[in-house]
Amino acid sequence: MSGSIKLKHASGNGVIISAPSSNPAADRTLTLPSDADGTIVSKDTSNNVAEIASINGGSIGTKNLIINGAMNVAQYGTSSTDQLYSTVDRIRTSRTGNDEAPTYEQVDVASGTTPYTLGFRKAFKITNGNQTGTNTVGDVQSFGTRLEAQDIANSGWNYTSSSSYITLQFWVKSSVAQNFYFRVFTTDGTSQGYPMETGVLTANTWTKIIKTIAGNSNLQFDNDNGRGFDIEWPQFRGTNFTNNSKSLNAWGATDSTALYPDITSTWYTTNDATFEITGIQLEVGSTPSTFVFESYAETLRKCQRYFYNHIPLNTGIRSVLNTSQYSSSQSYGHLSFPVTMRVAPALEQSSGTDYYRSYGNANLTGFTNFTLNSATTNGCELRHPSSRGQGNSTWARSNANASRVQFSAEL
Repeated sequence: MSGSIKLKHASGNGVIISAPSSNPAADRTLTLPSDADGTIVSKDTSNNVAEIASINGGSIGTKNLIINGAMNVAQYGTSSTDQLYSTVDRIRTSRTGNDEAPTYEQVDVASGTTPYTLGFRKAFKITNGNQTGTNTVGDVQSFGTRLEAQDIANSGWNYTSSSSYITLQFWVKSSVAQNFYFRVFTTDGTSQGYPMETGVLTANTWTKIIKTIAGNSNLQFDNDNGRGFDIEWPQFRGTNFTNNSKSLNAWGATDSTALYPDITSTWYTTNDATFEITGIQLEVGSTPSTFVFESYAETLRKCQRYFYNHIPLNTGIRSVLNTSQYSSSQSYGHLSFPVTMRVAPALEQSSGTDYYRSYGNANLTGFTNFTLNSATTNGCELRHPSSRGQGNSTWARSNANASRVQFSAEL
């Protein structure tokens, strides 16, 4: 008679699974500790219970709270000197007091490197401008990502408990050997910050950073779609924002004059210095797991909750939407979004003489831009100049490489 192994939770009955036994006539029971509920665990040689993060290199049940952590989607474009959102989706840049603007890019990860061998193909890169003047106390150069409060509130992290953890990991590379600070911080209630450091990075070498962060009784995350949790990586912040009394690896009320210890200016004062990042993962638990890769299409859908690029820049003539002539001078039409957006978005477009045209009744009208008449999270109503005669059907399209029609619901 074959035997079986019974896995038994300390607070409940066991479940029998088929398995060989050294005593075919008997069942065996393995009792898991009460804190292992819902978690796959293993015992090491010292009989200590530990969570299993992966099997055969694959992650188990990991939920990456970061969107586009592999930097694969860049709806805004692949290179820009504009700040805020301008290249890689979900990456928001910030700068103040620069003598020359940095360049932001989506770049390829070089083959043969780790993280390339782990499956990463894209990275976000900053190339420093030429900061010819002396760095000032108010200068800033940084980037980060923002998460909705509800994504943390519903993540399963018991964030007010110091015995409950989240784990942040990422790959980073700098052309300058230097220690860099970074932080996570909250925005609901009284803002709390948790600063950390990379340690001195070897120049031009990818380094993996892993940080485990405990909860804190002062943390608050409202269950809504507003901004709730930020991660920031500064390449430089002047002493208006730093103080050497600031403690690392500890939560504290956010003080804008002491976000970090003083930051060395080596990278910032090196012309054309570079800083790259990829593989950002934020997950609940104290054990880092294998990065969760997903298809481009899946990541794009998540990004479109915040930004939808309906007519990208430099695409030339392309249909925008079908409309109907409502009055002697205006046509109206409805546009549906591919996914439900975070909030009713703002229209972002380029404007210029004859950038767009409407067609109908064997005639056309050139116009400079659309007007957003109304919007919801699922679609919007646009209007544009037209003179086809009431009741006629029309359609509108872009008419210049410089034309673009985009919708933003960014945090």
